[in-house]
Amino acid sequence: MAYIRRKSHEVNIGRLKLGGDNPIRVQSMNNTSTMDTQGSVNQVLRIAEAGGELVRLTTQGVREAENMRLIREGVRAAGCNVPLVADVHFNPRVADVAALYCEKVRINPGNYVDAARQFKHLEYTDEEYAQELAKIEKRLIPFLDICRQHNTAIRIGVNHGSLSDRIMSRYGDTPEGIVESCMEFLRVCMRENFLNVVISVKASNTVVMVQSMRLLVQEMEKEGMDFPLHLGVTEAGEGEDGRIKSAVGIGALLTEGIGDTIRVSLSEAPEKEIPVARRLVELIPECSALREKAEAEIHDDAVTLDLEASSLGDLQLKAAMAVGALFIDKKAHKLTIRCKGFSKEVLTDLADSILQAARIKFVKTEYISCPGCGRTLYDLEGTISRIKAATAHLKGLKIAIMGCIVNGPGEMADADYGYVGAARGKVSLYKNKVCVKKNIPEEEAVNQLLKFIEEDQAQQK
Repeated sequence: MAYIRRKSHEVNIGRLKLGGDNPIRVQSMNNTSTMDTQGSVNQVLRIAEAGGELVRLTTQGVREAENMRLIREGVRAAGCNVPLVADVHFNPRVADVAALYCEKVRINPGNYVDAARQFKHLEYTDEEYAQELAKIEKRLIPFLDICRQHNTAIRIGVNHGSLSDRIMSRYGDTPEGIVESCMEFLRVCMRENFLNVVISVKASNTVVMVQSMRLLVQEMEKEGMDFPLHLGVTEAGEGEDGRIKSAVGIGALLTEGIGDTIRVSLSEAPEKEIPVARRLVELIPECSALREKAEAEIHDDAVTLDLEASSLGDLQLKAAMAVGALFIDKKAHKLTIRCKGFSKEVLTDLADSILQAARIKFVKTEYISCPGCGRTLYDLEGTISRIKAATAHLKGLKIAIMGCIVNGPGEMADADYGYVGAARGKVSLYKNKVCVKKNIPEEEAVNQLLKFIEEDQAQQK
């Protein structure tokens, strides 16, 4: 079946139109402090110059939300009309303020009204559960009214790593829980006839991310909804692994016609995300055809993929996008890539990386690292580099490196070890989702993580 993009209704984000018949939009997120007005303006301009069509900034509190006014003025004074998006967690009052100054506000259903996730099992009667939903509606409707008054769009952004204990207790750690967390908010929007909404459901696990988005599309169709969709793999990492993982997850959905805007979340300078995202969009027709051909020719549990590529980077994106869905759906478990101009070793390594990104087999250390934002509490890129250099030999181990607590313990729940920003210059260490050391000074934290991994691995032998 030829590529056909899912039809959604059009949303206005400032001067930008998203969804409908508009092109798939690409975006990124600042990693500057939102209180650093000029630094934030400069980074927005760099992202826009690279081709970014929306730019998100974190708004931890009311003062950051208020400062979005100055950032917006600075961006507009520079002649740039890229819409600005406020990223809100934990405090709905911040969303109310941000809606006054930004073209779009992202809210997280996992912590907008519900308490932050603590991995506690909660028991509710049906009546008590209905009361919790009423709390959401009571708090959400005033926000929607502010957004309506100021022509502000919203993104309902569900993250696997920050599902509330309420949702987890009733639905489990499942795509069904992720989708219901989103649908609770969408139903309020529908009842209030507020349709200027974009949706995202994200995870660092590509299988969970793809399954959840597919299920969300089905559930929206059942309830007569056609909201535009934002795609992304959270905490994808950096370098070639981050690009391959993003291409596997995002590409699987793009080749199925799902997606109206995308972000490739890399632990690098934000403007470096844009060329990767743009290339994924450009590759949709070719990779959709390659996917069909590869699926039709699966033999002995193996996919053989014949490609042409002029660079290793392009080969990585094309291969991961073309066959990612086949391995996410476990239609095969082995992959051979053939491409003139590349050695057998390079092609084998790429096939292994795709299989690992699709959760088929683990042949090297996996790093779950966030892209960083204004909430990041330590030198993220330098820390990732140090941890990778010291642990690359630990094949099959999963290590999470998270800038702050927003998605930290949740997004890394299936990681073996975690390194999470706890306060400015302070880091907490985790084994699975259990905190084992709190508030370690940043300058000591990497060494303590490595020592803990070494000791823990020795005990398991």
